[in-house]
Amino acid sequence: MSKTQKESAMKRVLMVAAENGALKGAKVGGMADVIRDLPGALYPLGVCSDVIMPSYGFLHRQQGAEPLGELVVDFYGQPHWLTLYRASHPSLPEVNLFLLDHPLFDQGGKIYTPGASDRPFAEDANKFALFCLGVAKAVLSGLMSRPDHLHLHDWHCGVLALLRAFAPEYAALQAIPCVLSIHNLAIQGARPLTQEHSSLQAWLPSLFASLERDALNQVIDPRYPQCFNPLRAAIVLSDRVHLVSPSYAQEVLRPSSPDKGFIGGEGLEADLQQKQQAGALHGILNGCEYPSKLKRSGQLSKRQALLRGNTDKLLPLIDSAEQAIQGWLCQTPWVRSVDQLALMSLARLRRQSEFQDAPRLLLTSVGRLTDQKMAILCYRDQQGISTLEYLLKLLAEHAPNGLMAILGSGDQAIEAQLAQLAGRYQNLLFINGFDLPLSDTLYECGNLFIMPSSFEPCGISQMLAMRAAQPCLVHGVGGLKDTVSHGEDGFVFYGDSLAEQSSALLEILAQTLPLIGKEAWHVICDNASQKRFSWGASAKRYCQHLYCL
Repeated sequence: MSKTQKESAMKRVLMVAAENGALKGAKVGGMADVIRDLPGALYPLGVCSDVIMPSYGFLHRQQGAEPLGELVVDFYGQPHWLTLYRASHPSLPEVNLFLLDHPLFDQGGKIYTPGASDRPFAEDANKFALFCLGVAKAVLSGLMSRPDHLHLHDWHCGVLALLRAFAPEYAALQAIPCVLSIHNLAIQGARPLTQEHSSLQAWLPSLFASLERDALNQVIDPRYPQCFNPLRAAIVLSDRVHLVSPSYAQEVLRPSSPDKGFIGGEGLEADLQQKQQAGALHGILNGCEYPSKLKRSGQLSKRQALLRGNTDKLLPLIDSAEQAIQGWLCQTPWVRSVDQLALMSLARLRRQSEFQDAPRLLLTSVGRLTDQKMAILCYRDQQGISTLEYLLKLLAEHAPNGLMAILGSGDQAIEAQLAQLAGRYQNLLFINGFDLPLSDTLYECGNLFIMPSSFEPCGISQMLAMRAAQPCLVHGVGGLKDTVSHGEDGFVFYGDSLAEQSSALLEILAQTLPLIGKEAWHVICDNASQKRFSWGASAKRYCQHLYCL
Protein backbone atom coordinates (compact mmCIF):
# COMPACT_ATOMS: atom_id res chain seq x y z
CA MET A 1 0.00 0.00 0.00
CA SER A 2 1.42 3.37 -1.00
CA LYS A 3 1.69 6.26 1.42
CA THR A 4 -1.25 8.01 -0.28
CA GLN A 5 -3.38 4.86 -0.08
CA LYS A 6 -2.45 4.39 3.57
CA GLU A 7 -3.45 7.94 4.43
CA SER A 8 -6.77 7.64 2.58
CA ALA A 9 -7.52 4.44 4.52
CA MET A 10 -6.89 6.11 7.86
CA LYS A 11 -9.65 7.47 10.04
CA ARG A 12 -9.47 11.21 10.56
CA VAL A 13 -10.31 12.80 13.90
CA LEU A 14 -10.58 16.56 14.28
CA MET A 15 -9.38 17.67 17.71
CA VAL A 16 -11.07 20.95 18.68
CA ALA A 17 -9.06 22.60 21.44
CA ALA A 18 -7.94 25.89 22.94
CA GLU A 19 -4.31 24.83 23.42
CA ASN A 20 -1.60 22.79 21.74
CA GLY A 21 1.81 22.17 23.27
CA ALA A 22 3.25 21.38 19.84
CA LEU A 23 3.20 25.10 19.04
CA LYS A 24 5.30 27.72 20.77
CA GLY A 25 3.18 30.00 22.93
CA ALA A 26 0.07 27.80 22.68
CA LYS A 27 0.40 25.96 26.00
CA VAL A 28 -1.12 26.91 29.35
CA GLY A 29 -2.15 23.68 31.04
CA GLY A 30 -2.23 19.91 30.75
CA MET A 31 -4.66 19.93 27.84
CA ALA A 32 -1.86 21.30 25.66
CA ASP A 33 0.32 18.28 26.51
CA VAL A 34 -2.47 15.93 25.45
CA ILE A 35 -3.06 17.72 22.14
CA ARG A 36 0.71 17.69 21.53
CA ASP A 37 1.36 14.01 22.32
CA LEU A 38 -1.83 12.18 21.38
CA PRO A 39 -1.59 12.49 17.55
CA GLY A 40 1.76 10.69 17.55
CA ALA A 41 0.29 7.79 19.55
CA LEU A 42 -2.86 7.51 17.41
CA TYR A 43 -1.13 7.58 14.04
CA PRO A 44 0.36 4.04 14.21
CA LEU A 45 -3.15 2.81 15.06
CA GLY A 46 -4.60 4.12 11.80
CA VAL A 47 -5.97 7.40 13.16
CA CYS A 48 -4.82 10.74 11.78
CA SER A 49 -5.81 13.39 14.32
CA ASP A 50 -5.89 16.90 12.93
CA VAL A 51 -6.16 19.83 15.33
CA ILE A 52 -8.12 23.07 14.97
CA MET A 53 -7.68 25.99 17.36
CA PRO A 54 -7.72 29.80 17.39
CA SER A 55 -4.64 31.47 15.99
CA TYR A 56 -4.69 34.05 18.82
CA GLY A 57 -3.39 36.64 16.38
CA PHE A 58 0.09 35.12 16.02
CA LEU A 59 0.16 31.34 15.54
CA HIS A 60 -0.64 31.42 11.80
CA ARG A 61 2.24 33.85 11.19
CA GLN A 62 4.61 32.00 13.52
CA GLN A 63 3.93 28.71 11.72
CA GLY A 64 4.02 30.16 8.22
CA ALA A 65 0.54 28.73 7.75
CA GLU A 66 -1.16 28.48 4.36
CA PRO A 67 -4.46 30.40 4.04
CA LEU A 68 -7.26 28.10 2.87
CA GLY A 69 -10.04 30.65 2.59
CA GLU A 70 -12.51 32.87 4.40
CA LEU A 71 -15.53 31.74 6.38
CA VAL A 72 -18.58 33.91 7.07
CA VAL A 73 -20.64 33.21 10.19
CA ASP A 74 -23.57 34.92 11.89
CA PHE A 75 -22.36 36.22 15.27
CA TYR A 76 -24.15 38.86 17.35
CA GLY A 77 -26.72 38.87 14.54
CA GLN A 78 -24.17 40.19 12.03
CA PRO A 79 -21.75 38.59 9.55
CA HIS A 80 -18.25 37.98 10.82
CA TRP A 81 -15.35 36.87 8.63
CA LEU A 82 -12.76 34.36 9.83
CA THR A 83 -9.73 33.12 7.94
CA LEU A 84 -8.88 29.41 7.98
CA TYR A 85 -5.18 28.51 7.83
CA ARG A 86 -3.39 25.19 7.61
CA ALA A 87 0.07 24.44 9.00
CA SER A 88 2.08 21.24 9.10
CA HIS A 89 2.52 19.38 12.36
CA PRO A 90 6.13 19.77 13.61
CA SER A 91 6.76 16.00 13.70
CA LEU A 92 3.84 14.42 11.80
CA PRO A 93 3.65 15.82 8.24
CA GLU A 94 0.38 13.97 7.55
CA VAL A 95 -1.37 15.74 10.45
CA ASN A 96 -2.94 19.11 9.74
CA LEU A 97 -2.94 21.98 12.20
CA PHE A 98 -5.86 24.24 11.32
CA LEU A 99 -5.86 27.77 12.72
CA LEU A 100 -8.79 30.17 12.73
CA ASP A 101 -7.98 33.87 12.75
CA HIS A 102 -10.24 36.76 13.74
CA PRO A 103 -9.51 40.07 15.54
CA LEU A 104 -11.51 38.86 18.56
CA PHE A 105 -8.97 36.07 19.09
CA ASP A 106 -6.01 38.46 19.28
CA GLN A 107 -5.44 39.36 22.93
CA GLY A 108 -1.77 40.24 22.87
CA GLY A 109 -0.52 36.69 22.50
CA LYS A 110 -2.53 35.42 25.46
CA ILE A 111 -4.58 32.22 25.28
CA TYR A 112 -6.94 33.12 28.11
CA THR A 113 -8.12 36.39 29.65
CA PRO A 114 -8.52 36.60 33.44
CA GLY A 115 -11.82 38.49 33.24
CA ALA A 116 -13.40 40.70 35.87
CA SER A 117 -14.64 39.15 39.11
CA ASP A 118 -18.21 40.26 38.35
CA ARG A 119 -18.07 38.89 34.76
CA PRO A 120 -16.06 35.66 34.92
CA PHE A 121 -15.23 34.06 31.55
CA ALA A 122 -16.95 36.94 29.68
CA GLU A 123 -14.19 37.74 27.16
CA ASP A 124 -13.08 34.14 26.76
CA ALA A 125 -16.65 32.95 26.32
CA ASN A 126 -17.16 35.47 23.49
CA LYS A 127 -13.97 34.35 21.84
CA PHE A 128 -14.67 30.64 22.03
CA ALA A 129 -18.31 31.03 20.96
CA LEU A 130 -17.09 32.63 17.73
CA PHE A 131 -14.36 29.99 17.44
CA CYS A 132 -17.01 27.23 17.63
CA LEU A 133 -19.01 28.91 14.87
CA GLY A 134 -15.87 29.01 12.78
CA VAL A 135 -15.15 25.31 13.36
CA ALA A 136 -18.70 24.31 12.44
CA LYS A 137 -18.50 26.35 9.24
CA ALA A 138 -15.02 25.07 8.37
CA VAL A 139 -15.99 21.41 8.71
CA LEU A 140 -18.93 21.85 6.31
CA SER A 141 -17.25 24.33 3.95
CA GLY A 142 -15.25 21.94 1.83
CA LEU A 143 -12.04 23.80 2.70
CA MET A 144 -10.90 20.83 4.80
CA SER A 145 -11.49 17.09 4.73
CA ARG A 146 -14.61 16.13 6.64
CA PRO A 147 -13.48 14.16 9.72
CA ASP A 148 -14.78 10.76 10.78
CA HIS A 149 -15.00 11.99 14.39
CA LEU A 150 -15.16 15.32 16.16
CA HIS A 151 -13.21 15.35 19.43
CA LEU A 152 -14.00 18.32 21.66
CA HIS A 153 -11.86 19.37 24.60
CA ASP A 154 -13.27 21.13 27.69
CA TRP A 155 -15.83 23.93 27.96
CA HIS A 156 -14.37 26.00 25.13
CA CYS A 157 -16.16 23.70 22.65
CA GLY A 158 -19.61 23.78 24.25
CA VAL A 159 -21.15 26.10 21.65
CA LEU A 160 -20.01 23.71 18.90
CA ALA A 161 -21.98 20.89 20.54
CA LEU A 162 -24.98 23.25 20.74
CA LEU A 163 -24.74 24.18 17.05
CA ARG A 164 -24.41 20.53 16.04
CA ALA A 165 -27.54 19.61 17.98
CA PHE A 166 -29.90 22.53 17.34
CA ALA A 167 -28.76 24.87 14.52
CA PRO A 168 -30.45 23.88 11.21
CA GLU A 169 -27.58 25.23 9.09
CA TYR A 170 -25.15 22.93 10.89
CA ALA A 171 -27.40 19.86 11.15
CA ALA A 172 -25.05 17.92 8.84
CA LEU A 173 -22.58 17.77 11.75
CA GLN A 174 -24.88 15.27 13.43
CA ALA A 175 -23.65 12.65 10.95
CA ILE A 176 -20.17 12.96 12.51
CA PRO A 177 -19.81 11.18 15.88
CA CYS A 178 -18.77 13.59 18.63
CA VAL A 179 -16.55 12.87 21.64
CA LEU A 180 -15.85 15.20 24.58
CA SER A 181 -12.72 15.02 26.74
CA ILE A 182 -12.97 16.75 30.12
CA HIS A 183 -9.59 17.84 31.45
CA ASN A 184 -10.97 19.85 34.38
CA LEU A 185 -14.64 19.66 35.34
CA ALA A 186 -14.30 22.53 37.82
CA ILE A 187 -13.92 25.10 35.02
CA GLN A 188 -17.23 25.27 33.11
CA GLY A 189 -17.31 28.72 31.47
CA ALA A 190 -20.91 29.53 32.44
CA ARG A 191 -22.42 32.79 31.14
CA PRO A 192 -25.91 34.35 31.33
CA LEU A 193 -28.56 33.16 28.91
CA THR A 194 -29.76 36.70 28.19
CA GLN A 195 -29.37 40.41 28.95
CA GLU A 196 -25.58 40.46 28.70
CA HIS A 197 -23.15 41.19 25.88
CA SER A 198 -21.47 37.89 26.74
CA SER A 199 -24.53 35.64 26.66
CA LEU A 200 -26.05 32.91 24.53
CA GLN A 201 -28.83 35.21 23.32
CA ALA A 202 -26.34 37.91 22.29
CA TRP A 203 -24.05 35.51 20.38
CA LEU A 204 -26.77 33.58 18.57
CA PRO A 205 -30.00 35.63 18.64
CA SER A 206 -31.80 33.67 15.91
CA LEU A 207 -30.90 30.26 17.28
CA PHE A 208 -31.73 31.31 20.83
CA ALA A 209 -35.19 32.52 19.77
CA SER A 210 -35.87 29.14 18.15
CA LEU A 211 -34.80 26.94 21.07
CA GLU A 212 -37.63 25.03 22.71
CA ARG A 213 -37.74 24.67 26.48
CA ASP A 214 -36.54 21.06 26.24
CA ALA A 215 -33.46 22.20 24.33
CA LEU A 216 -32.73 24.98 26.81
CA ASN A 217 -33.06 22.53 29.70
CA GLN A 218 -30.15 20.55 28.23
CA VAL A 219 -27.71 23.46 28.22
CA ILE A 220 -28.56 25.64 31.22
CA ASP A 221 -26.53 25.45 34.40
CA PRO A 222 -28.29 23.13 36.89
CA ARG A 223 -27.28 25.39 39.77
CA TYR A 224 -27.96 28.69 38.02
CA PRO A 225 -30.89 28.20 35.61
CA GLN A 226 -30.50 31.71 34.22
CA CYS A 227 -27.06 30.76 32.85
CA PHE A 228 -25.81 28.84 29.82
CA ASN A 229 -23.23 26.22 30.79
CA PRO A 230 -21.05 25.32 27.79
CA LEU A 231 -19.40 22.36 29.51
CA ARG A 232 -22.80 20.89 30.38
CA ALA A 233 -23.92 21.43 26.78
CA ALA A 234 -20.88 19.51 25.55
CA ILE A 235 -21.50 16.68 28.03
CA VAL A 236 -25.21 16.29 27.27
CA LEU A 237 -24.96 16.75 23.50
CA SER A 238 -21.85 14.68 22.75
CA ASP A 239 -22.08 10.98 21.93
CA ARG A 240 -19.37 9.92 24.37
CA VAL A 241 -17.64 11.62 27.28
CA HIS A 242 -14.07 10.95 28.37
CA LEU A 243 -12.47 11.78 31.72
CA VAL A 244 -8.68 11.75 31.85
CA SER A 245 -8.26 9.04 34.50
CA PRO A 246 -10.35 6.06 35.65
CA SER A 247 -10.63 7.24 39.25
CA TYR A 248 -11.66 10.76 38.25
CA ALA A 249 -14.36 9.24 36.02
CA GLN A 250 -15.85 7.67 39.15
CA GLU A 251 -15.39 10.69 41.42
CA VAL A 252 -17.35 13.03 39.13
CA LEU A 253 -20.45 10.83 39.52
CA ARG A 254 -20.76 12.02 43.12
CA PRO A 255 -21.74 15.54 44.19
CA SER A 256 -18.96 17.72 45.53
CA SER A 257 -18.71 18.16 49.32
CA PRO A 258 -16.11 20.89 49.91
CA ASP A 259 -16.73 20.80 53.66
CA LYS A 260 -15.62 17.18 53.60
CA GLY A 261 -12.66 17.88 51.36
CA PHE A 262 -14.22 16.14 48.34
CA ILE A 263 -14.55 17.66 44.86
CA GLY A 264 -16.67 15.59 42.49
CA GLY A 265 -19.21 16.40 39.82
CA GLU A 266 -19.41 20.13 40.55
CA GLY A 267 -23.13 20.27 39.78
CA LEU A 268 -22.92 18.12 36.64
CA GLU A 269 -22.96 14.71 38.34
CA ALA A 270 -26.52 13.91 37.21
CA ASP A 271 -25.61 14.41 33.53
CA LEU A 272 -22.48 12.31 33.94
CA GLN A 273 -24.45 9.58 35.68
CA GLN A 274 -26.79 9.45 32.68
CA LYS A 275 -23.80 9.09 30.34
CA GLN A 276 -22.44 6.28 32.49
CA GLN A 277 -25.78 4.47 32.50
CA ALA A 278 -25.83 4.73 28.71
CA GLY A 279 -22.34 3.22 28.52
CA ALA A 280 -21.00 6.49 27.12
CA LEU A 281 -18.67 7.57 29.96
CA HIS A 282 -15.04 6.44 29.89
CA GLY A 283 -12.03 7.08 32.11
CA ILE A 284 -8.75 6.79 30.21
CA LEU A 285 -5.50 7.90 31.81
CA ASN A 286 -3.38 10.48 30.04
CA GLY A 287 0.06 9.33 29.01
CA CYS A 288 3.55 10.67 29.49
CA GLU A 289 6.44 10.90 27.06
CA TYR A 290 9.51 8.79 27.89
CA PRO A 291 12.63 9.80 25.97
CA SER A 292 14.72 6.86 24.81
CA LYS A 293 17.73 8.05 26.79
CA LEU A 294 16.75 8.98 30.31
CA LYS A 295 19.81 9.59 32.49
CA ARG A 296 18.39 7.78 35.45
CA SER A 297 21.75 6.71 36.79
CA GLY A 298 22.93 10.31 36.71
CA GLN A 299 19.78 11.50 38.43
CA LEU A 300 20.15 8.90 41.14
CA SER A 301 23.76 9.85 41.68
CA LYS A 302 22.69 13.48 42.06
CA ARG A 303 20.25 12.45 44.72
CA GLN A 304 22.74 10.28 46.55
CA ALA A 305 25.38 13.00 46.33
CA LEU A 306 22.89 15.48 47.78
CA LEU A 307 22.28 13.18 50.73
CA ARG A 308 26.01 12.83 51.32
CA GLY A 309 26.35 16.58 51.41
CA ASN A 310 28.04 16.96 48.03
CA THR A 311 26.79 20.47 47.46
CA ASP A 312 28.12 20.70 43.91
CA LYS A 313 24.97 18.87 42.86
CA LEU A 314 22.76 21.64 44.26
CA LEU A 315 24.42 24.33 42.16
CA PRO A 316 22.44 23.48 38.98
CA LEU A 317 19.24 24.17 40.91
CA ILE A 318 20.56 27.51 42.18
CA ASP A 319 21.78 28.49 38.72
CA SER A 320 18.51 27.49 37.04
CA ALA A 321 16.40 29.40 39.59
CA GLU A 322 18.51 32.55 39.24
CA GLN A 323 18.26 32.38 35.45
CA ALA A 324 14.48 32.03 35.62
CA ILE A 325 14.07 35.02 37.92
CA GLN A 326 16.50 37.07 35.86
CA GLY A 327 14.37 36.34 32.78
CA TRP A 328 11.25 37.56 34.56
CA LEU A 329 12.94 40.70 35.91
CA CYS A 330 14.08 41.87 32.49
CA GLN A 331 10.44 41.98 31.35
CA THR A 332 9.31 44.53 33.94
CA PRO A 333 10.65 47.88 35.20
CA TRP A 334 10.28 46.89 38.86
CA VAL A 335 11.43 44.11 41.18
CA ARG A 336 8.75 42.17 43.01
CA SER A 337 9.43 41.58 46.69
CA VAL A 338 8.83 37.85 46.20
CA ASP A 339 11.58 37.73 43.56
CA GLN A 340 13.95 39.69 45.81
CA LEU A 341 13.23 37.28 48.64
CA ALA A 342 13.93 34.28 46.42
CA LEU A 343 17.20 35.80 45.22
CA MET A 344 18.27 36.37 48.82
CA SER A 345 17.49 32.71 49.62
CA LEU A 346 19.43 31.54 46.57
CA ALA A 347 22.42 33.68 47.56
CA ARG A 348 22.33 32.15 51.04
CA LEU A 349 22.19 28.64 49.55
CA ARG A 350 25.16 29.45 47.33
CA ARG A 351 27.15 30.65 50.35
CA GLN A 352 26.21 27.50 52.25
CA SER A 353 27.38 25.38 49.34
CA GLU A 354 30.82 26.98 49.58
CA PHE A 355 31.07 25.71 53.16
CA GLN A 356 29.62 22.29 52.32
CA ASP A 357 26.57 23.07 54.42
CA ALA A 358 23.88 23.09 51.73
CA PRO A 359 20.62 21.17 52.12
CA ARG A 360 21.03 17.42 52.23
CA LEU A 361 17.34 16.81 51.66
CA LEU A 362 15.16 18.51 49.07
CA LEU A 363 11.36 18.44 48.93
CA THR A 364 9.87 19.85 45.73
CA SER A 365 6.55 21.08 44.36
CA VAL A 366 5.73 22.36 40.86
CA GLY A 367 2.27 23.50 39.78
CA ARG A 368 -0.41 26.15 39.55
CA LEU A 369 -1.16 27.89 42.84
CA THR A 370 -4.91 27.31 42.96
CA ASP A 371 -7.32 25.91 45.52
CA GLN A 372 -7.27 22.65 43.60
CA LYS A 373 -3.53 22.26 44.14
CA MET A 374 -2.98 24.13 47.41
CA ALA A 375 -6.11 23.94 49.61
CA ILE A 376 -4.64 21.19 51.79
CA LEU A 377 -1.25 22.86 52.18
CA CYS A 378 -2.89 26.22 52.94
CA TYR A 379 -5.44 24.80 55.40
CA ARG A 380 -5.11 26.40 58.84
CA ASP A 381 -5.97 24.64 62.09
CA GLN A 382 -7.65 26.23 65.12
CA GLN A 383 -4.34 27.83 66.07
CA GLY A 384 -4.13 29.47 62.66
CA ILE A 385 -1.12 27.40 61.59
CA SER A 386 -1.14 26.08 58.04
CA THR A 387 -0.28 22.56 56.89
CA LEU A 388 2.69 23.93 55.00
CA GLU A 389 4.03 25.62 58.13
CA TYR A 390 3.76 22.35 60.06
CA LEU A 391 5.53 20.66 57.14
CA LEU A 392 8.42 23.13 57.30
CA LYS A 393 8.76 22.59 61.06
CA LEU A 394 8.73 18.82 60.57
CA LEU A 395 11.37 19.09 57.86
CA ALA A 396 13.57 21.26 60.12
CA GLU A 397 13.33 18.73 62.96
CA HIS A 398 14.30 15.81 60.74
CA ALA A 399 16.84 17.61 58.54
CA PRO A 400 18.04 20.95 59.98
CA ASN A 401 19.53 21.88 56.62
CA GLY A 402 16.69 20.47 54.50
CA LEU A 403 14.82 22.59 51.96
CA MET A 404 11.33 22.78 50.49
CA ALA A 405 11.35 24.32 47.00
CA ILE A 406 8.03 25.46 45.47
CA LEU A 407 7.72 26.70 41.89
CA GLY A 408 4.37 28.12 40.81
CA SER A 409 2.02 31.04 40.28
CA GLY A 410 -1.71 31.62 40.33
CA ASP A 411 -4.05 32.84 43.05
CA GLN A 412 -2.70 36.07 44.57
CA ALA A 413 -3.83 35.17 48.10
CA ILE A 414 -1.96 31.86 47.92
CA GLU A 415 1.10 33.59 46.47
CA ALA A 416 1.05 36.07 49.37
CA GLN A 417 0.74 33.28 51.95
CA LEU A 418 3.72 31.42 50.47
CA ALA A 419 5.78 34.60 50.26
CA GLN A 420 5.11 35.34 53.95
CA LEU A 421 6.17 31.83 54.94
CA ALA A 422 9.29 32.08 52.78
CA GLY A 423 10.23 35.24 54.67
CA ARG A 424 9.85 33.48 58.04
CA TYR A 425 11.33 30.07 57.25
CA GLN A 426 14.76 29.70 55.74
CA ASN A 427 13.96 26.15 54.66
CA LEU A 428 11.30 27.35 52.18
CA LEU A 429 12.39 28.52 48.73
CA PHE A 430 9.38 29.99 46.92
CA ILE A 431 9.86 30.90 43.26
CA ASN A 432 6.76 32.72 42.06
CA GLY A 433 6.31 31.88 38.38
CA PHE A 434 6.83 29.04 35.95
CA ASP A 435 9.97 28.14 34.04
CA LEU A 436 10.31 24.86 32.15
CA PRO A 437 14.09 24.36 32.61
CA LEU A 438 13.74 25.09 36.33
CA SER A 439 10.83 22.65 36.67
CA ASP A 440 12.93 19.96 34.98
CA THR A 441 15.76 20.66 37.42
CA LEU A 442 13.40 20.30 40.38
CA TYR A 443 12.14 16.98 39.04
CA GLU A 444 15.70 15.72 38.65
CA CYS A 445 17.24 17.01 41.87
CA GLY A 446 14.47 16.53 44.42
CA ASN A 447 14.20 13.74 46.96
CA LEU A 448 10.43 13.79 47.41
CA PHE A 449 7.77 15.51 45.28
CA ILE A 450 4.77 16.90 47.19
CA MET A 451 1.44 16.95 45.29
CA PRO A 452 -1.56 17.10 47.68
CA SER A 453 -4.25 18.18 45.18
CA SER A 454 -7.80 18.28 46.50
CA PHE A 455 -8.84 16.79 43.16
CA GLU A 456 -6.72 15.83 40.17
CA PRO A 457 -8.30 14.81 36.85
CA CYS A 458 -5.04 13.20 35.79
CA GLY A 459 -1.92 15.19 36.64
CA ILE A 460 1.35 15.26 34.76
CA SER A 461 3.74 16.61 37.41
CA GLN A 462 3.73 13.35 39.37
CA MET A 463 4.51 11.42 36.18
CA LEU A 464 7.42 13.72 35.36
CA ALA A 465 8.81 13.45 38.89
CA MET A 466 8.52 9.66 38.84
CA ARG A 467 10.13 9.56 35.40
CA ALA A 468 13.11 11.36 36.95
CA ALA A 469 13.25 8.78 39.80
CA GLN A 470 11.74 11.14 42.37
CA PRO A 471 9.00 9.47 44.47
CA CYS A 472 5.83 11.46 45.14
CA LEU A 473 3.68 12.10 48.19
CA VAL A 474 0.15 12.58 46.87
CA HIS A 475 -3.48 12.80 47.91
CA GLY A 476 -5.34 9.64 46.87
CA VAL A 477 -7.67 11.19 44.31
CA GLY A 478 -8.15 11.01 40.53
CA GLY A 479 -5.07 10.46 38.44
CA LEU A 480 -2.80 10.62 41.50
CA LYS A 481 -4.51 7.52 42.91
CA ASP A 482 -4.15 5.81 39.52
CA THR A 483 -0.43 6.50 39.14
CA VAL A 484 1.20 6.32 42.61
CA SER A 485 1.27 3.08 44.61
CA HIS A 486 1.76 3.59 48.35
CA GLY A 487 5.01 2.15 49.66
CA GLU A 488 6.06 0.82 46.26
CA ASP A 489 6.91 3.85 44.12
CA GLY A 490 5.59 6.69 46.28
CA PHE A 491 3.24 7.55 49.12
CA VAL A 492 -0.51 8.23 49.27
CA PHE A 493 -2.63 9.84 52.00
CA TYR A 494 -6.40 10.11 52.44
CA GLY A 495 -8.93 11.94 54.62
CA ASP A 496 -12.61 12.84 54.79
CA SER A 497 -12.09 16.54 55.47
CA LEU A 498 -9.42 19.17 54.99
CA ALA A 499 -8.39 18.72 58.63
CA GLU A 500 -8.06 14.94 58.23
CA GLN A 501 -6.21 15.33 54.94
CA SER A 502 -3.78 17.79 56.53
CA SER A 503 -3.09 15.44 59.45
CA ALA A 504 -2.71 12.44 57.14
CA LEU A 505 -0.23 14.28 54.89
CA LEU A 506 1.94 15.24 57.85
CA GLU A 507 1.73 11.75 59.35
CA ILE A 508 2.83 10.08 56.10
CA LEU A 509 5.59 12.65 55.66
CA ALA A 510 6.87 11.99 59.22
CA GLN A 511 7.03 8.29 58.37
CA THR A 512 8.69 8.92 55.02
CA LEU A 513 11.47 11.36 55.89
CA PRO A 514 13.52 8.81 57.91
CA LEU A 515 13.49 6.43 54.93
CA ILE A 516 15.19 8.85 52.55
CA GLY A 517 18.72 7.78 51.72
CA LYS A 518 18.38 4.23 52.99
CA GLU A 519 18.55 1.13 50.80
CA ALA A 520 14.76 0.69 50.74
CA TRP A 521 14.45 4.27 49.53
CA HIS A 522 16.56 3.63 46.46
CA VAL A 523 14.31 0.68 45.62
CA ILE A 524 11.32 3.06 45.73
CA CYS A 525 13.21 5.52 43.51
CA ASP A 526 13.98 2.75 41.02
CA ASN A 527 10.36 1.60 41.03
CA ALA A 528 9.19 5.15 40.36
CA SER A 529 11.60 5.60 37.46
CA GLN A 530 10.60 2.30 35.87
CA LYS A 531 6.85 2.87 35.99
CA ARG A 532 5.31 3.65 32.61
CA PHE A 533 2.16 5.51 31.63
CA SER A 534 2.51 5.24 27.87
CA TRP A 535 0.46 7.16 25.36
CA GLY A 536 0.49 4.03 23.20
CA ALA A 537 -1.62 2.08 25.70
CA SER A 538 -4.01 5.01 26.20
CA ALA A 539 -4.35 5.57 22.45
CA LYS A 540 -5.56 1.98 22.00
CA ARG A 541 -8.32 2.69 24.53
CA TYR A 542 -9.22 5.88 22.68
CA CYS A 543 -9.67 3.87 19.49
CA GLN A 544 -11.73 1.17 21.19
CA HIS A 545 -13.93 3.18 23.55
CA LEU A 546 -14.11 6.71 22.13
CA TYR A 547 -13.86 6.19 18.37
CA CYS A 548 -15.33 2.65 18.40
CA LEU A 549 -12.78 1.43 15.86
